[in-house]
Amino acid sequence: MKTYKELHKRASEFTSRSEYLDHELQIMKPRRYRLNLPGRDFRFEWEDLVPALAGTLGIIAMYSSVMIAWANGLTEAWDHITLGKEFAIEVSRVEMIIPALLFVVLASGFLNPRANLAGNHGPMIPLIASMALAGAHPLALAILIGVFGLLLSLFKGGSRLVDLTSKGVAGGLLIFLGFMGALSQIKTVQSWGTGLESTTVEAGSMGFLGLIILGVTVVVYSYLARIDKRWLAIPVCAITALAIALMGGAGFDLQFTTEMGLPNLNPVHWWGSTEKGWMLGLPNTQHFIASLPFAILAVAMWSPDFLGHRIFQEMNYPKNSEKVLMDVDDTMTLCSIRQMVGTAVGGGNITSSWGTYMIPAAIAKRPIPGGAILLGIMVMAVAILGSPMDVAVWPPVRCIALLVGVFLPLIEAGVQMIKESASAQAAGICIFAAMVTNPVLAWALAMFLDNNGLIGDKERAKKLSKVDKLIIPLGILTICVLAILSVGMFKGSYGIPALL
Repeated sequence: MKTYKELHKRASEFTSRSEYLDHELQIMKPRRYRLNLPGRDFRFEWEDLVPALAGTLGIIAMYSSVMIAWANGLTEAWDHITLGKEFAIEVSRVEMIIPALLFVVLASGFLNPRANLAGNHGPMIPLIASMALAGAHPLALAILIGVFGLLLSLFKGGSRLVDLTSKGVAGGLLIFLGFMGALSQIKTVQSWGTGLESTTVEAGSMGFLGLIILGVTVVVYSYLARIDKRWLAIPVCAITALAIALMGGAGFDLQFTTEMGLPNLNPVHWWGSTEKGWMLGLPNTQHFIASLPFAILAVAMWSPDFLGHRIFQEMNYPKNSEKVLMDVDDTMTLCSIRQMVGTAVGGGNITSSWGTYMIPAAIAKRPIPGGAILLGIMVMAVAILGSPMDVAVWPPVRCIALLVGVFLPLIEAGVQMIKESASAQAAGICIFAAMVTNPVLAWALAMFLDNNGLIGDKERAKKLSKVDKLIIPLGILTICVLAILSVGMFKGSYGIPALL
């Protein structure tokens, strides 16, 4: 059997760039947990720069959002803790150096190019305040997520759950997550714009600036989609938003406070006492108990999250390119180990498959390794330089990057998956259940109903075994319900108190 190097052809031998990229995907033979080398097993192409840049902007936005949420939640939950923006940026920089080197450049770039990069668990960000108030500890949470994830990947549970999730259920989940995420970013941009007027009384209200940025973003994103260049959306739209904000007179709101250099990489600084770092000390038994339900929820949400990213590859890659599709179980293993290591050195990220990298990479028809190496280098460079982080966390840049790089593509992918009426019915039930409860419980409930033929494609349900129809879906649904009730997630909406 010929190797990738032997099958490789120059781009000039093809009639179009798209045909060349398709051919590259079809001839690659990634080595699993063995050394993959540039030239021998893959190549760098200029298209790799786009997902690398998109992933860099996206992960800075996501990491900073996670750390700011932890800082606000812990400050509210504990009397002796006061954490702010400086803490959030410093912890984000820790997450961007050690994990990027170990799990982006080395793991996904050289050792297993079928494992997608370990990034951020976006849907968990809104739950961080609840975690802090419930008494969860970031390090305890990370250990539990890592252990549960490794167990699931060991028994191939991730790929099994992906196979049991129909297109209708997956499509509904993607639409809901995309819509809610997009709505959140739009509100943030609007709030940022209207909040500028109090600082510039002499210049009058600047609430219109957020509207202009959102309006231009819609036009630019639509044009890129029209010319089949959506993979450029994150850098182009983020830079455009930055330029409009600066030209609109909002530059005073952009403060450069992060200095060049390495953050504190000593784990003892972050976890060794209650006087500095997270100010929580090492976790105790109570912390692990409080973190347990949230860890279960996080790992339960991995499968649909991974499914969405793999679907983007399947939608954009040509036929006979299965060997370069992300492996769900290998990605789960990587995310589990990265979760524990990244938090142990002082971080606080909640890990999942890296969507702001995978989505643009899939649209650009590029495999994982080349862009992963470039992204890892970019992320580490930004963390060391410091000041680019101040730009990336600025609301107009951060929100627009998330909007066009994650949430709008999620909506589009979800819509494309529900073309048939049976799939649309399953998607509708999933969306409704998510609105009433939350995305995790909605996914578990819709999967149980769909696999038993109560909604969706009845013919598909007839082909499933009893284990796939009843035992696995019912077990997942039971675990999700108990986890949600144990932390009182329905207390605010329905008055149901926490079991723990």
